[in-house]
Amino acid sequence: MHTNVRYVGLDVHAESIIMAVADAGDAPAAMWKALPYDLPRLLKELRQLGRLSQLKVCYEAGPTGFGLQRFLAEHGVDCLVVAPSLVPVQSGSRVKTDRRDARKLAHFLRSGDLTPIWIPDEHTEAIRDLERAREDARLAERRARQQLLKFLLRHGRRFTEGKHHWTQIHWRWIQRQRFEHEALQRVLEDYILAVRQAGERVQRLTGDIAQLVERWALAPLVRHLQAFLGVQLVTAVGLAAEIGNFERFEAAGKFMAFVGLVPSEHSSGGSRRQGGITKTGNRHVRRLLIEAAWHYHDANPGVSAALAKRREGVPPEVVTIAEKARLRLRRKAYKLRLAHKTPNKIATALARELAGFLWAAARASAAVSGRPARDRSSPPPSRRRPRTRRTAVTGINV
Repeated sequence: MHTNVRYVGLDVHAESIIMAVADAGDAPAAMWKALPYDLPRLLKELRQLGRLSQLKVCYEAGPTGFGLQRFLAEHGVDCLVVAPSLVPVQSGSRVKTDRRDARKLAHFLRSGDLTPIWIPDEHTEAIRDLERAREDARLAERRARQQLLKFLLRHGRRFTEGKHHWTQIHWRWIQRQRFEHEALQRVLEDYILAVRQAGERVQRLTGDIAQLVERWALAPLVRHLQAFLGVQLVTAVGLAAEIGNFERFEAAGKFMAFVGLVPSEHSSGGSRRQGGITKTGNRHVRRLLIEAAWHYHDANPGVSAALAKRREGVPPEVVTIAEKARLRLRRKAYKLRLAHKTPNKIATALARELAGFLWAAARASAAVSGRPARDRSSPPPSRRRPRTRRTAVTGINV
């Protein structure tokens, strides 16, 4: 039976929503209405366009979050949140307005050229906000420490009693510093207080994560990911909260491309040129993977007592993948050092392969936990399927 589907593009801002509509066929999308950010009124305007079941709506992911999508979904509206960086752009267009953006979304929604993003459930989104708050606190602590060190350096105070900063020896050295001028002494005390408060905030949020993760549906996945070297509680929670459903990636190569760890490429005719990593997708996951990869940079990273304890109770299938990752990445790091690659390039290459092993472990964890192999309701992150190769160590596509 033929249905008259209408495609609605929304340009959403904090105070306003611009609507544009494209009917089935080839007619250009037309401006519909501009209204304030009022969800009941938006629903009323959508009802004027026809039956809600015959509407397809989309808007770009942004600071307004997923509240609009959840509201429309509760009322039976098919609403997608699309990735702004993957919306097609006309190279010759030099004019950008809200009305044009809304019409463009409606047009490309009709043509099927938009890439929807994965929308987490409310509990997963809450855990993700918690781990991102800890990341913000960690950056604030680093900034406070840098400000303290720069203040001491401006006044000729150099730490020479040890090799590393922020050890107990370093802290005792800082606390022994005295200035003749009362103003400088008070500045020092204020910087010290700021560093301590920032550290306490990081510890408090870390404790909150450890306490609340047990009530989360993805708690088994968090425990299983910690079987990997370099992946402890905070990293495992961050990966699970940011990715959620690893099964929506059909191959490890797609997951690597999603986090922006694959090389960029520009090929034309007979020439093929590759550059640095694309740095697309989720930057939080990319940072976590690169930080974890530094643990494999050592000459011989073994199984420590802490890692062996984290592996207790983890399914053997996951532990096997984690151990293969440890051995393979150790050999890869050794070969890259022999090739005189820089440490940052080595860590990035290790992070790319570590992503493949984590993808395989997450799928094994899902199979052991009895969850479905793939969530069919979650749209794929990309329409393009990158080339993959099969490793001899793990037998998975990387």
